[in-house]
Amino acid sequence: MRVVDIIEKKRDGKELTCKEISFIINGYVTGEIPDYQMSALLMAIYFNGLNDSETLTLVEEMLESGDVVDLSSIEGIKLDKHSTGGVGDKTSLVVGPIVASCGFKLAKMSGRGLGHTGGTIDKLESIDGFDVTMSEEEFFRQVNEIGIAIVGQTKNLVPADKLLYALRDVTATVSSIPLIAASIMSKKLASGAEKIVLDVKVGSGAFMETIDEATKLAETMVKIGKGFNREVVALITNMDEPLGYAVGNALEIKEAIETLKGNGPSDFTKLCNEIAAELLKLAGVKQPEEMIDNVISSGKALNKFYDFVSAQKGDVLQIKNDKLPKASLIIEYKASSDGYVSRIDATEIGKAAMIIGAGRASKDDSIDPSVGIIMKKKVSNKVSIGDVILEIHTNNEIEGLDEILGNAITISKKSPKVIPTIIKKVS
Repeated sequence: MRVVDIIEKKRDGKELTCKEISFIINGYVTGEIPDYQMSALLMAIYFNGLNDSETLTLVEEMLESGDVVDLSSIEGIKLDKHSTGGVGDKTSLVVGPIVASCGFKLAKMSGRGLGHTGGTIDKLESIDGFDVTMSEEEFFRQVNEIGIAIVGQTKNLVPADKLLYALRDVTATVSSIPLIAASIMSKKLASGAEKIVLDVKVGSGAFMETIDEATKLAETMVKIGKGFNREVVALITNMDEPLGYAVGNALEIKEAIETLKGNGPSDFTKLCNEIAAELLKLAGVKQPEEMIDNVISSGKALNKFYDFVSAQKGDVLQIKNDKLPKASLIIEYKASSDGYVSRIDATEIGKAAMIIGAGRASKDDSIDPSVGIIMKKKVSNKVSIGDVILEIHTNNEIEGLDEILGNAITISKKSPKVIPTIIKKVS
């Protein structure tokens, strides 16, 4: 079997066999197939796609390239959720404690942020002492005892995906639906959860910029789940503007805590409750909304968050006493005209947050947990000249931010049509 023949076959739009896909993935992981040949194949896939059978085979081969977590030692129903990435997306920090306080298990492996989107692990490390590394035995014990653990991904979890994603990133082949779906689902399946809710973002701050693209990605991932005997539901959600008010690591922790107290932003609260409700439905709960309202109003979900932080060696008193890292300087960005906020570009806001240190331009960059952006207005809000639209929490004056924010925010004379937080469900 020759690699060049497989590249030629996919270039011409033909279906690859299971043996051919296995040969390619195994050869690339072992280093026998060079980057230039894999790049050519990725570009052929980008233009000609993969059918359902090819996609399932690709996921299976990626899964078999590394470790697969066996969660059978965790009692009860194991749930998980995944977001395709967004700005201000801290849903795991709220959904996890809600689900765990309802009596179910969320054993989660999460990643770090890169580019304009944030990572759950980076947010949690804003808390002094919080440990995102633990042995498998400790991980299982914590989930059994308190119902939730969130750790960083192991080095050998789907190594094929790490290699392929790094190559896709530099060959302009990231935005391929079968490749995105295979990347996400191989990691979710390797993490061992039985029932999964996917939060598929659409809009200016997401991989998928149209509802049709997001729906196709969601349908592909739900099919993959079914092919591996997992129950998977996907929600298509709005990422045209940042989620909630806070963008930045410690700021997002604080907003997650306020949401668990019942005081969160309406869009963020709605999304967290809907994802939690879908997870509880998959677990067999008939009236999940009532259960969610109860654990929020009683304080059970908030206390579960504190238990979770404490179990992973985080400083709970730091949170309770409002001692999370704070930036030394707050700069206000104000409205330059009267009207309505008609656009807040999530990508541009994410880039601005990254420039001041809340995110990474490259994987080796360090993060400042104290910095970020607080939205004071959302799309459709009425403003007058001089009204504060957002606050920049920074430790340094940064040149060029006004230009980025000017490109991100549009004020119009007419009130805009508001896109709902949750656009549709795919199951």
